Amino acid sequence: MFSVRQMRYFEILATTLHFRKAAEMARISQPALSAQIAEMEMRLGAALFERTRRSVVLTDMGKRLLPRIRTILDEIRSLEELAAQKRGILKGQLRLGIIPTIAPYLLPLLVPALHEAYPELSIELREAVTSKLIEDLRLGDLDALVAALPIESEGTIARPLFRDRFLVATSTNDIDVLTSPMTQEDVAVERLLLLEEGHCLRDQALAVCTNVKRRQLVSYGATSMATLLQMVSHGMGLTLIPEIAVRTEATRNNVRIVAFADPEPARDIGLIWRKQSERRDDFEALAATIVDCGRQLAISADELKTLAA
Repeated sequence: MFSVRQMRYFEILATTLHFRKAAEMARISQPALSAQIAEMEMRLGAALFERTRRSVVLTDMGKRLLPRIRTILDEIRSLEELAAQKRGILKGQLRLGIIPTIAPYLLPLLVPALHEAYPELSIELREAVTSKLIEDLRLGDLDALVAALPIESEGTIARPLFRDRFLVATSTNDIDVLTSPMTQEDVAVERLLLLEEGHCLRDQALAVCTNVKRRQLVSYGATSMATLLQMVSHGMGLTLIPEIAVRTEATRNNVRIVAFADPEPARDIGLIWRKQSERRDDFEALAATIVDCGRQLAISADELKTLAA
């Protein structure tokens, strides 16, 4: 009755409830998307969406159809993955999502390692914030993603990879001398620079400082870790930096890196995929490679002493 392509378009539109966004995700024009949805409605003899100038909402028929179509699409993806598994571990295409506060530091190690160990693997990478990657995973546009845990998403499996501790970065010319190791109460929250809203690292940084009261955050949101460190190096404040970013960012910025006292705050990095996926062996092999790369990014005590000087 409906083609697989039409069902996929329907699922994307039902998820975004926005024709322009859905067309962009489906990589087709908006008129083409509208035509495919209209054909589905004509064959069904009922409207699937209510359209106004300001909103798009599912009709009762659309709501009844959505879980059935999602089940069908999930089964099709599982069949495709099952067939791909016959080729062997990590062969063919892998579409991997990764958040911006991990990608610049993990990928330079991960991609060469995967190419060496699995030469028949073709990797397609996508960098975006966690919410966007989860949406892409749910729609089948990604096979797996690397992000900070926990992930609040039904129908997914999260495989912990490694613990990424937080440290404090401040300018080497900063007049305030930070003791090392420092406690979370020592962080001058009124000078703390954060990533813009939408980045999970922002929420994690705020969580680290929840015990400090009567102080105001700097009202500035940067779009990348590199931007934050540039601001810090020019004495505009301080920030929390993940351990995996230290070696890269400290060498190109005028910053000191100071550790926290035990228990050190940290984030847990994980690999997430759909529960129904048939590629578990692939993901376990990928996870093992990521864990090895994570070990290489760890900062030794001697390195930390040098960075804190």
